[in-house]
Amino acid sequence: MANSKRVLAVTLRVIATLTVVAIAVLLGWFAWQHYVYAPWTRDARVQANVVNIAPEVSGTVGRVAVADDSYVHKGDLLFAIEPVRFENAVAEAKAALAQAKAQESFATRNARRLERLPRGGISTQDLQQAESEAASASASVSQAEARLAQAKQDLDWATVRSPVDGYVTHLLLDEGDYATQGQSMMTLVNADTFRVTAYFEETKLSHIDIGDPVDIDLMASPERLRGHVASIGRGIAVANNAPGERNLPNVDPVFQWVRLAQRVPVTIAFNSRPDMRVLTVGLSATVHVRPEQADTQRSTSASDNGDRPAAEPRLEKARAEGLAEPVDTPVRRGAGG
Repeated sequence: MANSKRVLAVTLRVIATLTVVAIAVLLGWFAWQHYVYAPWTRDARVQANVVNIAPEVSGTVGRVAVADDSYVHKGDLLFAIEPVRFENAVAEAKAALAQAKAQESFATRNARRLERLPRGGISTQDLQQAESEAASASASVSQAEARLAQAKQDLDWATVRSPVDGYVTHLLLDEGDYATQGQSMMTLVNADTFRVTAYFEETKLSHIDIGDPVDIDLMASPERLRGHVASIGRGIAVANNAPGERNLPNVDPVFQWVRLAQRVPVTIAFNSRPDMRVLTVGLSATVHVRPEQADTQRSTSASDNGDRPAAEPRLEKARAEGLAEPVDTPVRRGAGG
């Protein structure tokens, strides 16, 4: 009786141990599959379009209307260069234009007067000279008009305004500074272009389609943001692609026993404009693509329309290009493999 109880206890311990080991192995396998194949990554950054603000004309800064890190609307004044020099140039160009028009009027009247003289009253050479002077005076008027237009444009350029809605950053300007034409004085972060660029391993790209829902977790905020895949990168740099001697490919004679998966940039757009207080260019993020949600949405949409679920966009494109044979059953994406 005692031996039977002892055998039963040992058997139960063995079964319990094997069960725990099996569960641990199963959980480890699922964790490995999720880590290796599931479309998620911690290598993601917040990005936005950045506009460098540089004046079109040089001059002393008379006014700075913004502060560093302030928000501006499109068309708001950023800074202004002292306008006196440009106003004087406009006045001078107007005077030059008036003088050119007066000379044109005189030369034109003189040429017409000579044309009305009877034959033999003036030589052909004198008539041609008068007509040439009239044409030259007309060209001088055109040049004066162009100089006036440029002077007005320079005066307008002396006032620098924001080309976008965004945030001022890296402000390197103060009243009294000399602004140089073409030299960046500040930077604007376009508030309408915030997005996330995630770098996925190439082994995970087969589980990502444009339009797939995405969960976005910023290290700077506990709030989970929602987005969708906007585009998938189509090119990355290759180290061996640099030309060598005689412009031939420079290939290193190295074989890697362990090949590391290349990372491809995937652009993720926000579904709605998030709280701008939590967004800064360069912030780190973790993103999870949810292809199963996209498949569910497609299946639901197809059912509502009385159609069968649509095949994957990538397969449809391949069919259109003649690269894949048609199939009767919809393609479903797995979580791994």
